[in-house]
Amino acid sequence: MTPPTDRPPTPPPTGRRTSVPRVASWLSAGLAVVLGLMMAGTTPYAAAADNPYQRGPDPTPASVAATRGPFATTQATVPAGNGFNGGFVYYPTDTSLGTWGAVAIVPGYSALFANEEAWMGPWLASFGFVVLGIETNSRTDGADARATQLLAGLDYLTRTSPVRSRVDPNRLSVMGHSAGGAGTLLAALRRPSLRTAVGLAPGTPGNNLNMSTTQVPTLLLSGQNDGTVTPSYVQGIYNTLPAGVEHAWAELAGNDHLSFTRSNPTEMRLLIPWLKIFLDYDTRYTQFLCPLSNSTGVSRYSSTCPLVPPGGPTIPPTTTPPPTTPPPTTPPPTTPPPTTPPPTTPPPTTPPPGTACTATYRTIGSWSGGFQGEVTVTAGSAAVDGWTTRWQLGSGQGISQVWNGTLSTSGTTATVRNADYNGTLAPGTSTTFGFLGTGAPTSPSPTCTSP
Repeated sequence: MTPPTDRPPTPPPTGRRTSVPRVASWLSAGLAVVLGLMMAGTTPYAAAADNPYQRGPDPTPASVAATRGPFATTQATVPAGNGFNGGFVYYPTDTSLGTWGAVAIVPGYSALFANEEAWMGPWLASFGFVVLGIETNSRTDGADARATQLLAGLDYLTRTSPVRSRVDPNRLSVMGHSAGGAGTLLAALRRPSLRTAVGLAPGTPGNNLNMSTTQVPTLLLSGQNDGTVTPSYVQGIYNTLPAGVEHAWAELAGNDHLSFTRSNPTEMRLLIPWLKIFLDYDTRYTQFLCPLSNSTGVSRYSSTCPLVPPGGPTIPPTTTPPPTTPPPTTPPPTTPPPTTPPPTTPPPTTPPPGTACTATYRTIGSWSGGFQGEVTVTAGSAAVDGWTTRWQLGSGQGISQVWNGTLSTSGTTATVRNADYNGTLAPGTSTTFGFLGTGAPTSPSPTCTSP
């Protein structure tokens, strides 16, 4: 792998800044985008003229809720050492847009990232982030040790890792669950240059986390039915966050302490806009959090809107340019469209007439003793209301985790049924589910049926 060596310019010094949009500046920005696209040729998503970190098409409620973003991704195994016990790194394959913001994720007490948070890696990377999932030196490490290892992980990522040239060292963040969430908040206190910190049910009673001196924008996510890190405990942490630092808290309806260790679309629908705002300074995403545009699955929400990212480029506060400005994500007629689809995203397979649905498999990545797979389910000529896929496991294979589906096994037969939220498919449309497998990857041929 030969990672890119170019980096976009370092953002200006920290501090809130806003600007009043003017038609002339919009026109100049639009012309700059058009010229940039003409020079880029086949680059599908150019950066905004006034924000070099803005990536991807204009977001919509559907795109924010999708299980995959616009960027193809890959992953690699991280060896033990460098202050933590190894793990996995996920990143976009695109090398044409410069460097990416990064987030390091640490699991909770006694847990493994591979078992509890690996589902987040390709999901976040596909939206334009480098994601480092770390395994701790000891599964019983406390919050202090987890904070130390998170920061060591970021140092490894930006200084010595094989993907260091893909990472912007000025746009880094941390995230963790439970004791890892407490470690995340401690890491933010230790390193105020971080762009954001995200605590997932952070800490355990007795830690008495006080964030009154933090300088890092902070998002707290908790579960309404969490008996371990209760809503009142999280509110206590939230109440210590300083008024001068952007922060938000969302309580997820019906969620318990372990809900964050499983595929959680409500969590991601909040997390992706937050990271886009504070890692990419992309204010196109504030519409989803200020105010909260979709409260489905959220029982409580508080924030310091308008959520202005400190230290970012000066960005007009509106998300829609005047009508005279060419749309920034639409190439001019002379720009040829890309001729090669993203290498890791297979085109939907249209089932033959009369077939309820089909399923296609691909291996996302593999490592010694395990692999990650993904199955795309596509409806036939009629709408599908519920689907079931089956395939035969290879010799020595097992499945340790599934997201966007419900797993059952019988002997060597693996069966995955739709989750509550992705069982209904319009004719010809697709959805995906992923899983972590043990053993060596094979190339199964899954079948698909619908009631």
